[in-house]
Amino acid sequence: MALPPVTPAAPADRTRSARQGPHRDDGRAALLYLAPAAVVLLALMAYPIYQLVVISLHDYGQAQASGAAPLVFLGLENYRTLLGDPQFWDVLAATVVFAAVCVVATMLVGTALAVLASRAGPVPRTLLFLAALGAWATPTMAGSYVWLFLFDQDFGLVNEVLSSLGLPLSGHSWTFERLSAFGLVAAEIVWCSFPFVMVTVYAGITAIPREVVEAAALDGASAVRTATSVVLPILRPLLAIATIQSIIWDFKVFTQIYVMTGGGGVAGQNLVLNVFAYQKAFAGEQYGLGAAIGVVMTVLLLAVTGLYVRAQRWRP
Repeated sequence: MALPPVTPAAPADRTRSARQGPHRDDGRAALLYLAPAAVVLLALMAYPIYQLVVISLHDYGQAQASGAAPLVFLGLENYRTLLGDPQFWDVLAATVVFAAVCVVATMLVGTALAVLASRAGPVPRTLLFLAALGAWATPTMAGSYVWLFLFDQDFGLVNEVLSSLGLPLSGHSWTFERLSAFGLVAAEIVWCSFPFVMVTVYAGITAIPREVVEAAALDGASAVRTATSVVLPILRPLLAIATIQSIIWDFKVFTQIYVMTGGGGVAGQNLVLNVFAYQKAFAGEQYGLGAAIGVVMTVLLLAVTGLYVRAQRWRP
């Protein structure tokens, strides 16, 4: 019985298969390497997130938490209550703007200091890293109280120095007004967050082969063109990781706001979503509503992170 003739693959098909083969192998290898971490994360996060969703669907107060009353299934009622509350939308807008300012400022300060460290001598670079790591290692609670003491309206060093320079800031309260309170907290967050960005970007800069930069200079590229067309594309994956981390950290900030504004500021003017959820869940004993806020925050963070990663992949 004669076998049917074998039609040779077209050159384009062979080229496409050869091009896709290594990529498929790399993808499988990456999945194998990521599988253990994925299993651990799933084990640590799946059940808490499941419980958070379950609580958000019930009337869960102090009586239910203590076992004195049965759970009452509400479905999406907590979400309807939350989305119908004008204060929630005000807090959400404040959280988004506050987190965006903190992320942009952290990335700019961290990247600028990383470039400075890459060009400084050994001694200044060591001192810079020691100062940065000291800020990074400071506990959040301790750092918040240190900043409060520095900006205290009666005994703060900042008011004393600015008043001695002729500015009318004697006895000025930095945490009374909404914008100044948010600004003070944002400054403290940038102070304790920029070292991560600085170390990450500095590691990326030092890993760039010197021959690449020298080749760009020989081709006549200016320092600005070299930075934007050569260095920045190489650092883009590291900058993406640092940005995502900053978005997650700054969007769910709690300690700095709660400590430095006394639980959310005057009449709740400095509330962010995490503090708002704490007030609803623990101060108001509405655990179901607080859980609904947590679910909304999780969904928003996943959406923002996904969109940012997708935009990075599409960027040429």
